Amino acid sequence: MKLKITVENKTYEVEVEAEQPEPSPPRGWYMEPGAVRVPAAAPVVAPAPAAAGPSDVNEDKVCRSPISGIVVKVPAQGGQKIQTGDILLVLEAMKMETNITAPIAGTIAKMNVNVGDSVQGGQVLVEFE
Repeated sequence: MKLKITVENKTYEVEVEAEQPEPSPPRGWYMEPGAVRVPAAAPVVAPAPAAAGPSDVNEDKVCRSPISGIVVKVPAQGGQKIQTGDILLVLEAMKMETNITAPIAGTIAKMNVNVGDSVQGGQVLVEFE
């Protein structure tokens, strides 16, 4: 196809060929060109302070939560003698239940949580004598 183009009062005759159109993207995968909106980052929330500082807790005598979740069962009680691997409590996180088991054999000095409590990862759940 021939076209006449005028640039700064000069006329040019040009020949133009049509290219093959690019193949369309597969249905369902096409995005309109334009700006992409990125959601704002969630605010950073500092973890809740622990009930006792690291120097106040004998790590060999506590059981900490490995995950954040909600306490759904507490089969163990203060004063109860337990063996390594006995279930102390059950946490629910993301619709899955996780058994929290005794890391040591001994006697439970204090249960720091009850059914329905929300716990954070690293929180002391059980103290042993």
